[in-house]
Amino acid sequence: MNSPRPALRPRPLFAAGLLAMLASAFAAAPATPTAPVAAPAAAAPAGNRFEKNVADYEAADKATPALKGAILLVGDSQFFRWKTLAEDLPGYTVINRGIDSLQMSDLLFFADRLVPGYQPRFVVIHAGGNDVHNGRKPEQVLADFKAFVAKVRVKLPNVPIAFSSTTPGPARWDEREVRVQTNKLLKDYIATQKNLHFIDLWDVMLTPDGKPREDLWVEDRIHPNQAGYLIRVKIMKPLLGAPG
Repeated sequence: MNSPRPALRPRPLFAAGLLAMLASAFAAAPATPTAPVAAPAAAAPAGNRFEKNVADYEAADKATPALKGAILLVGDSQFFRWKTLAEDLPGYTVINRGIDSLQMSDLLFFADRLVPGYQPRFVVIHAGGNDVHNGRKPEQVLADFKAFVAKVRVKLPNVPIAFSSTTPGPARWDEREVRVQTNKLLKDYIATQKNLHFIDLWDVMLTPDGKPREDLWVEDRIHPNQAGYLIRVKIMKPLLGAPG
């Protein structure tokens, strides 16, 4: 009877050689190319923070088209919060497109969407106070106003445009020097231009000793009450002409 053969065992030298050959083959083989990691896509430019406000106005105009040839108010909260407008300007056709916290820079951004489509007979702006409050310089406000006018003039070359001065709200009295300087720059520039007007609200809202009148503001001491708005109306009316 034959004895079973012992299991074959790899010879040490052969095994070592085989491992060496495999290692050499792997080392020589070209590395598998890896796909380059794509750089993060650049973020799309963010829209202006007031996009929804403007879109809401556009939706309202689509549902109920605004009348052409009206007086158009554009600007910040001093227009947005003017709740007695119809009472204060009876007989006038006015479209109010104020937006709370708007800056002159924002108004420039939306100029093409907030003005020409209404074909207004007169445009009144109140902006600049928020710019100053947020650290922008008077020269920047003036530059944005000039750019705004240039945009509007492309489609409405002859429409009169009035710029309302910043106001001396008691709660922002510490900003008075920059506000006065902003008013002066705008007033001086506007005086040299055709069909531009400056509505100066500063001095008429001060006491005889040059302090803010406390009776012209709501509780926050920033926004005018109806008495404050009536001061604006008194100055604006000669520019607006007859009601209609």
